[in-house]
Amino acid sequence: MRKIGLIGGLSWYSTRTYYDQINRGIQSRAGMETSAPMLIESLDFSQLSRLSSAQDWARAGEVLADSARRLEQAGATAVLIGANSMHKVYGAVASAVSVPVLHIAECVADRMVQGGVKRAALLGTRNVMLESFYRQKLVSRDIELLPPDMKRVETLDRIIYDELLFGKATRQSERELKTIITVLEQEGAEAIVLGCTELEMIVDVDANVLPIFDCTRIHADAAVDWILGEG
Repeated sequence: MRKIGLIGGLSWYSTRTYYDQINRGIQSRAGMETSAPMLIESLDFSQLSRLSSAQDWARAGEVLADSARRLEQAGATAVLIGANSMHKVYGAVASAVSVPVLHIAECVADRMVQGGVKRAALLGTRNVMLESFYRQKLVSRDIELLPPDMKRVETLDRIIYDELLFGKATRQSERELKTIITVLEQEGAEAIVLGCTELEMIVDVDANVLPIFDCTRIHADAAVDWILGEG
């Protein structure tokens, strides 16, 4: 099997989720005694949180590119960035290595096209919801995204950065997300794109009023495909 490299620590809760889901995927397809060949470099998220300026993002690109190089040198045959928001520096990471870097939004777009979804709402951090680096990957596949509502953007950013990244999942936040998803259905969304790994703490991915495209699960599935030589 091929070996996958994961740039993690963004947050460590996200890294844990990737590790769990990739290994469960390998077990289900290659046998219960099998585990995934993986390399993980866990970065210090305190140095990469709430980036705002172009200089901040340029530094983040350098940090993640260096991480990808180390993973490649250690034997990774493909690389994952274990955070939706950090795909803003995907170009810097991909250009730093000779192995593929699996883009999370491209994996999600593929799955949505397969599912026939034409109109969806994207939930995540502020930069994922507002900036083009993520949204354009879906729009380019003829998936219409509902325009972001700034009140919802602020609510989600607060929940993610002030609660979920510290492992806190409150009933109040669960209720807020359920209300947001219900309203998005009323506004015409056919599906929800869960563009933040930690949101699964407060969103029932498998039982909701709308189909939920969990980006982390889909990204992990793509990693399993790659490890097994099917990607």
